[in-house]
Amino acid sequence: MMRCPALLRLTVLAGAALGLSACITLLPKSEPATLYRFGQNVGEVQVGAAPAEQVRVYRTASLFQRESAGDRLLTITSGRAAYVADTRWVAPATILWDEAVLAAFDADPGPTRLVLRGEPAGVAAYILRLDVRNFEALYENGPKAAPTVLVRVRATITRNGDHNLISERIFERRITAGDNRVRAIVPAYDRAVSEVIAEVVAWTNEQAKPV
Repeated sequence: MMRCPALLRLTVLAGAALGLSACITLLPKSEPATLYRFGQNVGEVQVGAAPAEQVRVYRTASLFQRESAGDRLLTITSGRAAYVADTRWVAPATILWDEAVLAAFDADPGPTRLVLRGEPAGVAAYILRLDVRNFEALYENGPKAAPTVLVRVRATITRNGDHNLISERIFERRITAGDNRVRAIVPAYDRAVSEVIAEVVAWTNEQAKPV
């Protein structure tokens, strides 16, 4: 007689588990997000002249706007932040940004060459830091109008060894998308990134003099 309540409880729990599993299988499947990338055309923006000698620059760890550092596209409308639905970068924006910076310095004919990962920082004469302050699409004229992509970067160059500041500057690009569709917004990101990084490379070539 004492086994009946226990058996009843087991039967109820088993029935609940089956009901829950049935609910899970009936949930609709979400559509896969469309993936995009930026920074593929940075090598096409060439600045500077052929170098007399190379200048090694170490790019230190830097900050990236936290809200847009991942793989989602951040939008700002009247102070309200939101992400573009069903849309992702193919990798976190921080990774795509780093790849674009490296590609730009590699493609540029100027004297500056970034120290590669794994190389000792001591081989560099200068240290470059790039903090991405803004990386977002601004709906300045309402949610239905074409947004303006804003990329703002604070750059500093210090001398390796004594860490004396050589120069610092804010780089900014605002590129208005062709219309309010993702396929028009992504090229605006790509152009803003390419133009900002091209200016960073040119500025670094000017500031990082051969030692």
